[in-house]
Amino acid sequence: GELIKNLNIKIDYYFSSFQLRANNTLKIIQTTLDDSQQFTRAWELNERHYGILTGLNKVEMSKKIGEEKVHQFRRSWDLKPEPLDKKSPFHPLNINTYKEIPNENIPDTESLKDTYERVIKFFKLKIENKIKENENILISAHGNSIRALCKYLFKLDENQISKLEIPTANPLLIDIDKELKINNCKYLDEIRAKDLLVF
Repeated sequence: GELIKNLNIKIDYYFSSFQLRANNTLKIIQTTLDDSQQFTRAWELNERHYGILTGLNKVEMSKKIGEEKVHQFRRSWDLKPEPLDKKSPFHPLNINTYKEIPNENIPDTESLKDTYERVIKFFKLKIENKIKENENILISAHGNSIRALCKYLFKLDENQISKLEIPTANPLLIDIDKELKINNCKYLDEIRAKDLLVF
């Protein structure tokens, strides 16, 4: 929040996922910016759905399916874990927050490619025109949904996106013109910045 505040940029629209950690992050940022405007919550900006691995941390995943398989799932473009049982309490079908979302839109598992397709469909529908109208947008989301956006905006290929690291809680400022051409971009905390592959 302080990193963004120091830029003295007016944010015109805020977007977040349905997931609490992204919502809470955004609320902290807005409090720091002294901005109480409503933000748009979109399930399409959620973190990737890891199927049967949902609810497990990296150590637990490794014990369940092996470290090599975890790495493959985390870094592959179109490989996805086995589906999560629809009766699982972790399944969005059984979480009250998702009751307004049509069941056919809620996945049981996802690859990075699946995540990309839903994120970019939403971006084109709800955000792209705002950028073309020179509005300032702030998105609070997750590692894989942000990676999906970066793939689209930076025109990365499937190999590049698998190498892209997204640092936690380090805002990425992207200067985009009306044709969606990137003029400049940088992480606001340079000490914790990651390689953007394209700049």
